[in-house]
Amino acid sequence: MKVLLDTNILIHREASKIVNEEIGTLFNWLDRLHYEKCIHPLSIGELEKHSNPVVVKTIKTKIQTYNTLKTEAPESSEITTIRAKYDRNENDNIDTSLLKEVYAGRVDYLITEDRKMHVKASELGITNNIFTIDDFLEKSTSENPELSDYKVLSVKKEFIGNINVDDIFFDSFKEDYEGFTNWINKKSDEIAYICQSEQGNILAFLYIKKEFEDENYNDITPVLPPKLRLKIGTFKVISNGYKLGERFLKIIFDNAINYKVDEIYVTLFHKSEEHDRLIGLLTDWGFSLHGLKYTPTGNEEVYTKDLHQNPDDLKPKEVYPFITNNRRFFIVPIYPDYHTELLPDSILNTESPQDFVENEPHRNAIQKVYISRSFYRNLEPGDIILFYRTGGYYKSVISTLGIVESVIDGISDEADFVKLCRKRSVFTDNKLAEYWHHKARNGKWYKPFIVNFLYLYSLPKRLNMKTLIDLGVLADASSAPRGFEQIQPEKFKIIMEASESDESFIIN
Repeated sequence: MKVLLDTNILIHREASKIVNEEIGTLFNWLDRLHYEKCIHPLSIGELEKHSNPVVVKTIKTKIQTYNTLKTEAPESSEITTIRAKYDRNENDNIDTSLLKEVYAGRVDYLITEDRKMHVKASELGITNNIFTIDDFLEKSTSENPELSDYKVLSVKKEFIGNINVDDIFFDSFKEDYEGFTNWINKKSDEIAYICQSEQGNILAFLYIKKEFEDENYNDITPVLPPKLRLKIGTFKVISNGYKLGERFLKIIFDNAINYKVDEIYVTLFHKSEEHDRLIGLLTDWGFSLHGLKYTPTGNEEVYTKDLHQNPDDLKPKEVYPFITNNRRFFIVPIYPDYHTELLPDSILNTESPQDFVENEPHRNAIQKVYISRSFYRNLEPGDIILFYRTGGYYKSVISTLGIVESVIDGISDEADFVKLCRKRSVFTDNKLAEYWHHKARNGKWYKPFIVNFLYLYSLPKRLNMKTLIDLGVLADASSAPRGFEQIQPEKFKIIMEASESDESFIIN
């Protein structure tokens, strides 16, 4: 496999100090997988223009460790169209030239943190070949679990005073925020969310607090109006292939619902790729730029997410974690072997949490995939899925709600199916191949389809088949769902009330 590396990734790799901790993990995976690390000739010219002469000198001495492409792919009409639409300067043109190598099939993958390049890739139809660092690490981890050399421990709450603030993880905060060490010491008796590796290295940290209507926002322009808010005070996640960013976003949204706030906000410096990645993550999930906060160390950008906007069913991510009650509702079965793998927050009392340590990307993800051969396939974005863990009269339970993000049907072949499922699925590539070829009991082969969905909510009280029959949701034992079975809104309401669910995420 030939992997083309964007210029900035090379710069960070060879910098005199650690700028991006994830780069080392990326190169470790590339070496272990025996992938060929490639440089475009135009990137070398960019590297030579770098402002830091130490970096330039270092890169020049190490350039032979990379494979510099000897020729450039020919220009095509599709590439010319992309240049005309997006490219405004030399850097834009160079970026398109890198994409051209992937489009022509001369390299297998391109790794870049540049979001504009990912937009271009989408229009060229090569999205599956263009990766961010985190995407590539997730791909590598899910495809090669035998090569994973550590586990990610479960997210836990911890007093800040018990957390090692000398961990290299906090160095970027100390550089960006004057007095960070004093600030975090004052918060020693407050609670933060933390995730560590098996070796004790900090991988993620989140500190949040509820703010009331009388909070002073005079240092923010425009001034935030009085509201109940959840402030994301400190938030950082290491990209390591385990989708910790989504796991911690779920924690933020869950707290926002529990606190019944009107808005979530965060202030961030926009001066490094680390901040750019975080901003990209937040905007993907409905945050938008509000204004600026003035501080002694510079101006921070303020991003907000309004929790009372009317959900757009066609954009489930942007309005997550809210749904409208005018959607269609479906019950769908899921086998016990896959239930808690895919939906770890819905673990049953009879299962052991130790068996579900978050060392697989799909366990932490909000974005997940469900594979089905259901006869009914006409699901739409915004439809609500109720997952029904199979197990018989007393052990079958409705445990979880999800929101349909997209449906992929008409898949051409096994290779395409595996590629589409790989990053969100609980299955290995071999299992996916088996699933593609699986025949029904009648000996017939039915092509599977994919439902991309967002994990939303785990029901506090699980309703088994007997209860569902008693409540009139199911007619009898023979009416248990075998594929996607639509239910009426009034039956959904019965389920929510009987399960003692918090319905504040449902907008009437």
